[in-house]
Amino acid sequence: MIAADDLVALVRNYNPKTNEALIREAYAYGQRMHEGQFRHSGEPYFSHPVAVAAILTEQQLDDATIITAILHDTIEDTKSTYSEVAERFGDEVAVLVDGVTKLTNLQLSSSETKQAENFRKLFMAMSKDLRVILVKLADRLHNMRTIKAMRPEKQVQKARETMDIYAPLAGRMGMQWMREELEDLAFRVLNPEGRASIIRRFITLQKETGDVIHRITGDMRSELEKAGVDAEVFGRAKKPYSIWRKMQEKEIGFSRLSDIYGFRIITRSKEDCYTTLGVIHQRWRAIPGRFKDYISQPKSNGYRSIHTTVSGRDGKRVEVQIRTRQMHDVAETGVAAHWSYRDGVRSENPFAVDPARWVSSLTEQFDAEDDHEDFLEAVKLEMYSDKVFCFTPKGDVVKLPRGATPLDFAYAIHTRIGSGCVGAKVDGIRVPLWTRLKNGQSVDIVTAEGQTPQATWLDIATTGKAKSAIRRALREAGRERYAQLGRELARSAFENVGKKASDKVLEMAARNLRVDDAQELLARLGSAEMSAREAVAAVYPDLNPEPIEFIETQRAVIGLEHGQAFDRAPCCQPLPGERIVGIVKRGKGVLVHSIDCVALEGLQDQMERWLDLHWAAGRHPPIYSASLELTIGNDAGVLGRICTLIGEQKANISDLNFVDRKPDFYKLLIDVDLSDANHLHSVMSALGAESDVASVVRRRDPALSVQAAAAE
Repeated sequence: MIAADDLVALVRNYNPKTNEALIREAYAYGQRMHEGQFRHSGEPYFSHPVAVAAILTEQQLDDATIITAILHDTIEDTKSTYSEVAERFGDEVAVLVDGVTKLTNLQLSSSETKQAENFRKLFMAMSKDLRVILVKLADRLHNMRTIKAMRPEKQVQKARETMDIYAPLAGRMGMQWMREELEDLAFRVLNPEGRASIIRRFITLQKETGDVIHRITGDMRSELEKAGVDAEVFGRAKKPYSIWRKMQEKEIGFSRLSDIYGFRIITRSKEDCYTTLGVIHQRWRAIPGRFKDYISQPKSNGYRSIHTTVSGRDGKRVEVQIRTRQMHDVAETGVAAHWSYRDGVRSENPFAVDPARWVSSLTEQFDAEDDHEDFLEAVKLEMYSDKVFCFTPKGDVVKLPRGATPLDFAYAIHTRIGSGCVGAKVDGIRVPLWTRLKNGQSVDIVTAEGQTPQATWLDIATTGKAKSAIRRALREAGRERYAQLGRELARSAFENVGKKASDKVLEMAARNLRVDDAQELLARLGSAEMSAREAVAAVYPDLNPEPIEFIETQRAVIGLEHGQAFDRAPCCQPLPGERIVGIVKRGKGVLVHSIDCVALEGLQDQMERWLDLHWAAGRHPPIYSASLELTIGNDAGVLGRICTLIGEQKANISDLNFVDRKPDFYKLLIDVDLSDANHLHSVMSALGAESDVASVVRRRDPALSVQAAAAE
């Protein structure tokens, strides 16, 4: 725990005129009030408020703020009272401590409506005195630094709260260093694997490329010296969470992420900033669209700096920030710079923003918002720089992640609007669907009947809602095609037993087979997950043809030794009735080839492995697959008739693939289950007689013959 002398010394470093006695009195009072209280880690509780005060000394804040930090939990957690604090330390401190207490009592992680109300209270507290927020942020920072002592579920809750509320708030107030640290500490809890992965990548990168930061910093200093510019140059790798967020936003891996290093140049004057910019752009190539001049156009919280991104050593992109010392102080402390002390007097920084003026500009729009949800949207518009807020033609606000497109906007309104989207107008101008939306734009979605999601939309959409809706629609479209094929198969199967495949019959079949509905049954038939014979048997079990005595598969081939198994070669797919030969596989049975199979040419010198085989005489079951390559006309109903013809020949389609698609013709590869060579001939004759079939040939794959030979 930081001792009183050490805390006073930290304040005296920047404020020699500090009221040392009052700070010591506050230290003793706080220690007495918190006596007997301990943190989750086992440390005395008073170590926490002292640590918070020490964090605020880094911002060089006034005595009242430091004392408030020491006492910020006394009214809430001890027997101390508002009047006692006011009597001992003055009304200013008492008001600040009371403000922090009220903020602490807000349940910021509650439901959306409550959260809106809490945001309102938060900003109203800010409007009275921003130092309340500074103490609260420092309080949260120390709690996050020591979060390991909490229960895991409590850690996650606090980390999520920090990521959603406190980190953006610190950024909005211009305290970028605190925002980065809060985000990184929360990231460590919420996604430890992701953070560890990025750190490992950094270590690997350093081993491969060496100390890039040191080299680039040296190059910049050298160039500035040549130009006669007196400046300090600092470089650093970006925080793990910052890198993670970029990877998620851009949907790219670490290896493809370019600007992972940042450099800061502190000059003596504003003129030197622009001179430095010229020096940097002369030496390194600037990246288009990555230049911002916040000196000529400062942010509302007083932030001034020039941002540019250049291509440095080895083609690596680096971000460079150029500012003066005074600008840097405001950039580091934000609105807090207003209370900063130096050498015993309040710092006269011309760039520091008057908090009252800043807050009034921020809260003007909020005062008019009576509705909690509207208020929340307004606050988030200001706070969440990683969000984009756009408007519908009716004026409704739609919240989207930065980088969102009109397609995301359409799906955010309604899935039906997204699926029917054919175009978009942004601020009245027609734009492509891949356009990135910006804050405050009005978006009008153009829809059309009959439009369905396209596969290319998955590359355009950025939100999870849009992507999942597109994927679902694409799946359903595929199911619809299978259902059409299944309907033809069902019709043919029921006609074979003299029945009709009516909707009522199909519903009964689905119910008996325990399938959700008739549509799902048809989809399963079309995708070969279920046979049409099963559907018929489910409704008319007695009408199924009498079972035929087929030759058992084990006895289908004559010439094998007792117990010797066989497989059909995939290259030639021999059928019963065709001349065959067996090739003994070493320890793996026999592979049966057609006598004219290409694979046999490579086995002429291994005649000892050849077996003289032939198919058994009699009826074979229709289980022997053969591949047919068809070229058919691209007209409505042609595919259905093809499937019907195959079904009429008592052959089952086990697989169907579109090999090639042209405007007027399709080329298909169909696997058909057959009983023998005569069955194959019947199927091919029936298909060849169809007017819309340009050609039908048996497909034998030479590539598979090579694989088969290698396997033997």
